[in-house]
Amino acid sequence: MVHWFDGPLAAFDTETTGVDVEEDRIVSAALVLQDTTGGRFRVSRWLVSPGIPVPPGATEVHGLTDDHLQRKGRWPAPVMEELAHALAEQCATRRPIVVMDAPFDLTLLDRELRRHRASSLAGYLGDQTLCVLDPRVLDRHLDHDREGRRTLGDLCELYGVELDGARDAAADAAASLELVRAMGRRYSAGLEGLTPPELHSLQAQWHAAQVRGPQARFEKSGTAKAVDPAWPLRPELPAAA
Repeated sequence: MVHWFDGPLAAFDTETTGVDVEEDRIVSAALVLQDTTGGRFRVSRWLVSPGIPVPPGATEVHGLTDDHLQRKGRWPAPVMEELAHALAEQCATRRPIVVMDAPFDLTLLDRELRRHRASSLAGYLGDQTLCVLDPRVLDRHLDHDREGRRTLGDLCELYGVELDGARDAAADAAASLELVRAMGRRYSAGLEGLTPPELHSLQAQWHAAQVRGPQARFEKSGTAKAVDPAWPLRPELPAAA
């Protein structure tokens, strides 16, 4: 019997101009497909000229400069549409999509679609059901007592996953996919009986609990910090009055 974590998976990742999902832009993206554990990766890459300056701090993270993106990147509008169609295609085949910190990458894609295509991620998905596996949410639930950071690099080291070319969208996506497989094997007793759609629903609950705990501690200490319990996609902000 092949468990879901040894079967077909996809992974999506982006590199961006910053960490504000409402204002920052995608500069590169990758979709990685693998049909079985140890199988060949099939990688699609996109490079985008975002239309706004890339801050030096962002370039230090992913190495993509304004000059390179203007010369080699494509206009955002067709890229965002291709990304949305690519994700919708995976949903149509019921292939789970691994997204590390899904509320960031998927929300940013949604905002880019609204900005450049006057649409939304939901609009492109139509009646297709999104099925996301988020290594950060899964790890926080499966090993909730462990202290320390839970970045992609930290999790790869913990689970013995090779991260080749960190902060490259394709490398990060592939590593995230392997992380989910490694978590599935390590925690098979608790995960093999759940289907990916069931896990998708559970992760929404787990994520909400995970962010509300720190929020309560911040409020108790008098240093209020807003958190968003929505997962895997944050709702659109209401228009200013």
